[in-house]
Amino acid sequence: MSVLRMIYLALAVWGAIHPMYYFVTWFRENGWDIMAMVDAWHVNAATSGLVWDLTIAAVALTVWIIAEVAVRRNWGALIAIPATFCIGVSCGLPLYLFLRAAPVK
Repeated sequence: MSVLRMIYLALAVWGAIHPMYYFVTWFRENGWDIMAMVDAWHVNAATSGLVWDLTIAAVALTVWIIAEVAVRRNWGALIAIPATFCIGVSCGLPLYLFLRAAPVK
């Protein structure tokens, strides 16, 4: 495995674990109510802006993944879409780059 692919994989793992630490901490303190978390994301203009920034980035990444998978026929790379929306762009983007950087067969 190339150094670049190892970096992408490390970033994907970090992008899954680090944000999840904060989500789990929040849930433990405030209860396991997803709608309460969504409300917390929109507590002020700064957090709403960040939510929209990440949402737009997630949609752009999804469009890119679908467009490339349609051309490259790398169906396994589609796993980056649920990773993006269930974990976050910080996991989905480096995961997709890791999968995309695999040697061509």
